[in-house]
Amino acid sequence: MTSRTIQKAMLGFYIALFFAYLFGPLVVMGATAFNTPAYPTFHPFEGFTLKWFANLANDRDIVYGLKNSVWIGILVVAVSVPVGLAGAILLTQVYSRAQSFYYLIVVSPVLTPGVIIGISTVVFWRHLTDITGLKFIYDGTVLTVLAQSSFISAYTMLIFLARLARFDRTLEEAALDLGASRTQVFFHVLIPFMMPAIGSAIVIAFLSSFENYNTTTFAILADKTLTTVLAGRIRVGTTPALSALAVAIVAVTVVGAVLFELFKRREQDIAARRAAAAARSEAAETAAVPAHA
Repeated sequence: MTSRTIQKAMLGFYIALFFAYLFGPLVVMGATAFNTPAYPTFHPFEGFTLKWFANLANDRDIVYGLKNSVWIGILVVAVSVPVGLAGAILLTQVYSRAQSFYYLIVVSPVLTPGVIIGISTVVFWRHLTDITGLKFIYDGTVLTVLAQSSFISAYTMLIFLARLARFDRTLEEAALDLGASRTQVFFHVLIPFMMPAIGSAIVIAFLSSFENYNTTTFAILADKTLTTVLAGRIRVGTTPALSALAVAIVAVTVVGAVLFELFKRREQDIAARRAAAAARSEAAETAAVPAHA
């Protein structure tokens, strides 16, 4: 046995251990969702059943919390993505001496504990509601959207900054020289370039909102989301219905990732065929020039 063989064996062992640590809990959880005992049980497997998925669909609290989480996630995306894009663009426009201070201010919510953000949001908007009389603001859904957007917008801004670092400013200058307005440059030059980052920011913002608990548990007031419902259920004891919910979420995530990859490859194939057709057309035109000459 050589040192090379030992190295490969150890590398394989650590890779297997890593994937077992990563996917082992998912396998156990998935098995408990299809096992018949009333308490989540991996072994022994007494029998296959789908009743826990039926129980999950009939659970009003979980269904309501899920709908509320999706609705809040959509609102958070609608707020945090434009705010993050505006913050990233502004950071590239301010004076270089002020950039570090501005960056510290806009990123600070990421470094603030979620508990502090949730409590401060409730306290601030409660006093503002008392002063202004705008009662609709002091609502669990509205407060949760405001609290989550305060730090999720910083996440999206970091994504946009990474994309803007590769943006060629001469494209904007060329468009302005050709008579385009600032608005036209923004929508027809900058936004198309930022579309990959915008898509990534939408996904990150929605998932960050959907799984958030620390901020949500204080800002949601008497209302509930999926995370707060699950936290309350786990305190009194878990059931295989929660495993069924986890399996459903994982399945939706995997299907979404597969569909995204398929559409992405399809777009790449279409772009490659168009490029090949353009190359062949150009080559045919080039070959035809001497014949006409």
